[in-house]
Amino acid sequence: MCGIAGVLLFSDAHAEPAAVRAMCRVLQHRGPDDEGFFVVGPVGLGMRRLSIVDLATGQQPISNEDQSLSIVFNGEIYNHLQLRKDLEARGHRYATHSDTETIVHLYEEYGADCVQHLGGMFAFAIWDKRKKSLFLARDRFGIKPLYYHLSDDKLVFASEIKSILEYPGVRREFNASALPEYLAFGYLSGDYTFYNHIKKLMPGHTLEIKQTGEATRSQYWDLTIKPHAKSPEQTEPYCIHTYRELLEESVRSHLMSDVPLGVFLSGGLDSSAVAALATRICGEGIETFSVGYHESAYSELPHARAVAKHINSKHHEVQISREQFFAALPGLIWHEDEPIAWPSSVPLFFLSQLAHSHVKVVLTGEGSDETLGGYSRYAFTLKNQAYDKIYRTLAPQLLRRRIREKIADSSMISASIRRKLSHTFLGLDGASWSSLYFDNFFSAFGEQAQINLLKSQINGTELDGAAYKHVLEFWSRSTGDILQRLLYTDIKTYLVELLMKQDNMSMAASIESRVPFLDHVLAEFAVNIPAKYQLRGLSGKHILKQAVADLLPREIIYRPKEGFPTPWQSWLMGPQLDAIETLLLEPRSGERDLFVRETVKRLFREHRWQHRDNSDRIWRLLNLEVWQRVCLEGDAHAVGIQSMASVS
Repeated sequence: MCGIAGVLLFSDAHAEPAAVRAMCRVLQHRGPDDEGFFVVGPVGLGMRRLSIVDLATGQQPISNEDQSLSIVFNGEIYNHLQLRKDLEARGHRYATHSDTETIVHLYEEYGADCVQHLGGMFAFAIWDKRKKSLFLARDRFGIKPLYYHLSDDKLVFASEIKSILEYPGVRREFNASALPEYLAFGYLSGDYTFYNHIKKLMPGHTLEIKQTGEATRSQYWDLTIKPHAKSPEQTEPYCIHTYRELLEESVRSHLMSDVPLGVFLSGGLDSSAVAALATRICGEGIETFSVGYHESAYSELPHARAVAKHINSKHHEVQISREQFFAALPGLIWHEDEPIAWPSSVPLFFLSQLAHSHVKVVLTGEGSDETLGGYSRYAFTLKNQAYDKIYRTLAPQLLRRRIREKIADSSMISASIRRKLSHTFLGLDGASWSSLYFDNFFSAFGEQAQINLLKSQINGTELDGAAYKHVLEFWSRSTGDILQRLLYTDIKTYLVELLMKQDNMSMAASIESRVPFLDHVLAEFAVNIPAKYQLRGLSGKHILKQAVADLLPREIIYRPKEGFPTPWQSWLMGPQLDAIETLLLEPRSGERDLFVRETVKRLFREHRWQHRDNSDRIWRLLNLEVWQRVCLEGDAHAVGIQSMASVS
């Protein structure tokens, strides 16, 4: 696991070693064990290393036999030993035992198609001296991040945006066109970022840049959706048995390490399944880690303890307070380089800090929900869609609109009832997929709410209709039945953000996180399991529940999903709400001229008097403001929200 960075100049100029070192210096948290550099002519490659595999000889950059190729690599290749046998049989000579060197020899053998052979998580850059080109690649699901800045005279790339901003001449400029999608979802699903002129290499993509500046972007992988087979083997027992075999093999491969490892254990089904399988493979006494709160209603610690006792793990816990949460937020926004999409990023960081005291690698349960239909929103959407078809035949359009308006604004409805009704076909426009699904489960600010909040034009950027543009592109591209289309869209958008959160929060504490549910063979099998086997009522993951029935207690397997809850809503009251309102309404914030001031004031007024639960909306605005101060304007990130707002 590493942080990587580099530059390719499109002229006769030579790359500056000092500039590459500066880029890597801000990535030290990603690799505190070692550093390495390759700076020759127009190209400069750098890395910070967290030593996991081949501790003795795995230093990077690594070159091939004749030094014509050089690589910096972030990630783990779980099938590298199998690949090595084949490559050695073809005459390739290894100088190390690392998975990094396997990528170099694969590139020698297959060129850009080397990525097709890799099983694991990766982001890497290879300088090809003969072709005078730089080849960048990112893994299929986007488990590992990779960003780049491409201009007329250079390409600059790195694992984190802050590293690119260290390169001379790369400016910190806010990309105002990102606002609509951010306000709706909390994240960006296209290849653009919150910074002008900085993009992310999309999952399953490569980018080849010649020294002339010619750039070729290619997609080498997409999630394969197959029509549900009608063959006798596509039965429920077949799906359960095959999924169990593939999952167990994936967990086994993800245990590859030359350093201590453990499991993040929430007490939910996904992490418990990973922990139980790791115990089955390694034996009792694996290290498990859990996070909770002093507010017992939001803490999953009792469930995690029950699983830890069942598998006899060495269990560790940390509890965080409201004060710790708000004190840490600016620093974690600095680590993500973006506004944080969900409050759960904060406890994830504290959990990673806890794990850092004991291990260097953790396995997590990310990816199960998005590949196995685990979120209740999938089954709920299918039912909503079915009921809406009947509703539209019985109620005229004008009546349906009036009912939606009453649900949205009537003072006769409490905030909790309003929130529940707004998720049903009664409070949504069933004729619009954006309303029925995206507004329903993702959007803090839907399109209408944005009209009231945003200035109509910001920095010359027209913002109308931009909130759902990118996510609808993925929806339009999806195939299969409704559940498969939902899974595909979430895997391409929502999951990528979850993985970014997982990577940045774990690397902020200098540990590596791994996601065995996202082995690509396992995931492709999962999304092609028929919906009738996946969903039971409003619950999903029926196949996983059956597949691990022999490993976990029934009360763990069938416990309602809580989804890493945080007490954000309960904390957002009293003095803390006052402090955030002060921060968002003080002159410095107003000078940005992004939002209608009265609309922001109304959000706090509604929330304070419990007319509407605006906690998600306040979270969006708070994170955006803190991001602008810390990441664009250079304010200190080691201060809490209270200090930023100048409220004692």
